[in-house]
Amino acid sequence: MHRMLVTVFDSEPVAYQGLNALKRLHENGDISLYATAVVARVPSGALVQEATDQGPAGTALGMLTGGLVGLLGGPAGALAGADLGGMAGAIADLNSTGVNVDYIDEVSKALTPGKVAVLADVDEAWTTPVDTAVGQLGGKVFRRARSEVVEDQLVRASNEFKAELRELKDELRQATGDNKAAVQREIDRVKKQLEATRAQERKRVSQLKTEADARVASLRDQMNRANADRKAKIEKRINDVKASLDARSAKLNEAERSVTEALAS
Repeated sequence: MHRMLVTVFDSEPVAYQGLNALKRLHENGDISLYATAVVARVPSGALVQEATDQGPAGTALGMLTGGLVGLLGGPAGALAGADLGGMAGAIADLNSTGVNVDYIDEVSKALTPGKVAVLADVDEAWTTPVDTAVGQLGGKVFRRARSEVVEDQLVRASNEFKAELRELKDELRQATGDNKAAVQREIDRVKKQLEATRAQERKRVSQLKTEADARVASLRDQMNRANADRKAKIEKRINDVKASLDARSAKLNEAERSVTEALAS
């Protein structure tokens, strides 16, 4: 399962031991490690990024941990208590990393001044290898399966705008005079929103493919280094990545198709 991991440790040396433990699990094929970052909460409360590894696939996956670093940079509870409606940057980071506000708040509260964390974008079939390795170092693991929040939001927006457009068209058929012109202006407004949503859906499909291609490239690199016993597990992860891409893209492509039909009707 594709997850975002944050492992919190009491000191910098132990955190780097934890990072090396994750890398060994990757080498053994127990997990697939795509990108990592090491961050420390200094006495002032600020978050300092100490190291970053974007993996063999580069920035396509490093952006995920980078977004998580940005979210954790605020004080504990800041996101959970804030008005997200005015926080476009934070919402974009939440969407890209595929985690939620509760997760960020939970990690932020554990990442107190003096603590050091390893952030990791991983695939893991089961939690025991990571939990055992981190537990032996006295660390604590926070994990979240990456969600499909972006796709779900776009599909929901498409459906809401299409429903509004249908209602306005029904209203237009019954309207007269100045009222008819006002309704037409509303129709034009909703059509622009639908066009913008369709563009976002197309962009998201492209983003998903870029990310999936990067993960597959990283997995193939890992498989080339694995022994025969581990290759089958990694091959399954590759197939899972491709299946997820197909399913998520199909959902967005269907939403885009229905929007195009609504705009043409």
